[in-house]
Amino acid sequence: MPKTTQLRTYTVRDGLLDEWVERWREEIVPLRLELGFTIGGAWVDRGRNQFVWLISYEGPETFAERNALYWSSPERKAMGLDPDDYLVRTEDRTVEGAY
Repeated sequence: MPKTTQLRTYTVRDGLLDEWVERWREEIVPLRLELGFTIGGAWVDRGRNQFVWLISYEGPETFAERNALYWSSPERKAMGLDPDDYLVRTEDRTVEGAY
């Protein structure tokens, strides 16, 4: 399958931005990498209480199929991490390089 990249923007609940970033870095990223995703970068916009990151997948499955595997994995379930506890709004956009 061709490489798919998503630009994800999360608006985080007041007072939880740093905690979200820590959990994302320590729990989510290692599992995503283990499952073949790549992380193109991550940024914090404190003025808007937002977390922005790039995630890509290029492999035998589609991005959606691999993402479903991530969500259904025992490791993901063991995190006990419900995004709704942290995130007010999410926006995912599939993007491609312009140069």
